[in-house]
Amino acid sequence: MIQKKAELSDFHYVKLVTIGSVNPNTPLSDKDRESQMDLLNRCLNDHPRGTIIAKDISIGRYQIGEHELTMEKVSYHVGFTRKPAWESEEKGQGL
Repeated sequence: MIQKKAELSDFHYVKLVTIGSVNPNTPLSDKDRESQMDLLNRCLNDHPRGTIIAKDISIGRYQIGEHELTMEKVSYHVGFTRKPAWESEEKGQGL
């Protein structure tokens, strides 16, 4: 079975999902990073299933004393054919 390749005009809702942080003043805990990954997995696996249509990578390099710190943030643009119902439910709960 041949599957039709999606076009940008097929997407009517785009969600930005960020993994990581480039701000050394507010480092992410493992729990925060896991919740970010859970959101991305939900976008790609739940109904309606999203598709990654773009990815932005930000890298921050900081000198702290004698040490150099490199931090990375990846932002995924996930496109949906319609807005997921769970997206409205989460906003209603203040998440």
